[in-house]
Amino acid sequence: MRDWLVHIRRNEHASLQTQIREALVSAILDGQLAREEPIPSTRKMAKSLGVSRNTVVLAYQGLLDDGYLMARERSGYYVSEKAIETAAPPKLAVKQGHAAPSIDWSRRLTMRPAAQANVSKPLDWQSYPYPFIYGQVDHNLFPLAEWRDCARQALGKKWLGSWTNDTWAHDDPLLVEQIRRRILPRRGIMANDDEILVTLGAQNALYLLTALLVSPKTQVGMEEPGYPDVRNIFSLSTPNVALLPVDEKGLVPSDAFNACDIVFTTPSHQFPTTVTMPLERRLELLKRAARHDVLIIEDDYEFETNYVNEPCPALKSLDDEGRVVYVGSLSKTLFPGLRLGFLVAPANVVAQARALRRLMVRHAPNNNQRTAALFLSLGHHDTLIRRLHRAYRSRWEVMGEALNRHLPDASRVPSFGGTSFWVKGPQRLDSDELARAAAARGVLIEAGRIAFGAPEAPRNFYRLAFSSIDESKIEPGIRILSELVGR
Repeated sequence: MRDWLVHIRRNEHASLQTQIREALVSAILDGQLAREEPIPSTRKMAKSLGVSRNTVVLAYQGLLDDGYLMARERSGYYVSEKAIETAAPPKLAVKQGHAAPSIDWSRRLTMRPAAQANVSKPLDWQSYPYPFIYGQVDHNLFPLAEWRDCARQALGKKWLGSWTNDTWAHDDPLLVEQIRRRILPRRGIMANDDEILVTLGAQNALYLLTALLVSPKTQVGMEEPGYPDVRNIFSLSTPNVALLPVDEKGLVPSDAFNACDIVFTTPSHQFPTTVTMPLERRLELLKRAARHDVLIIEDDYEFETNYVNEPCPALKSLDDEGRVVYVGSLSKTLFPGLRLGFLVAPANVVAQARALRRLMVRHAPNNNQRTAALFLSLGHHDTLIRRLHRAYRSRWEVMGEALNRHLPDASRVPSFGGTSFWVKGPQRLDSDELARAAAARGVLIEAGRIAFGAPEAPRNFYRLAFSSIDESKIEPGIRILSELVGR
């Protein structure tokens, strides 16, 4: 039974009986009540509305007489079949006495993120024979049994309170400990618990930092080409977004860098070109940042997928002044649907980010936090990283050979490893058109135009990822792509 359908206003010109009748008729005609659906009893309706039972009885009797309701002995009132058959389709029904909505919502909106150019990927990417799609995982490589075991432990009675309770602004202490002891030291970062905040993925961390640090007057710098989502996040807060050039060593030190208040960079594995910033370039950027009072947001993008060279220390680990804020993610190595990331910053910054996160989402789901913490503590994450390194290294080599054979001189082999190649097509090529033509042949690629912020940016770049494609499919997919490029 539904006792929420009727709402009456005692100061209305219509009588209470009439209001009850009109509300029920509208619910029936709008399709809110299904065929033979029970209606609250007169006693229950009267109590719910705070009116006399006689008022409800009279309203129901009128609806019985008009064929909207039918009564069943010892059962109650129901919507009649006749009323349903004569009712208008729900989408076409118009409530009597109510005007069509007239609010101009576009005038009320203070921002329009839907109008921005955003990354778009098909949800059914697994149905394509050749999915060179970035950011997804190969389910065959994921240790499902181990993750299930950690989830079973996390959801057991022993830790019932740790995931059923509302922990307000606090994070799972076991996950924070694992980030502090297992993940950050690999990047040369030492941090206290109060300098770490768990977020809903790296993107949530970037949004929090933007909200706290960027005002309409702030001069923000980011790599060009660069991460389109962070460019959109910055653009919602300030019109002053400088596009800083990238070369074969990553972000270029320049006067434009010096003029910024905040700079976003992906030094370990530049998004999307895949170049890795060498140590000397990192040190130079830090010197410039200190000299010109520039804050740096370091997105340590794909830091766990370095299977080619020795890892270079994170910018954060080289920072002696506390001007680098570090952003990391567990979703890249575990699975993107997990939505767990973290940021590392001075304690006073983390305290503000924690308070802001609480206002937005309170905290990341406790069950996911505890499961991920157990997965890390039991060594399953390290085992997964080794498995991914073996698989990715092999695919990296196969893709490099296939590109060299079918699209020679179109890309450089990522020296870091990672999960993708950044490819430059002929000058005449429009990668958006190529992506559409390739999809029709079962090949999914990512057009590169979205990675550029400049209005007159090149259109002949595109990205090919190999994290979610079977190794045997790489060469045939590249061959099809070369045929389309050569047309």
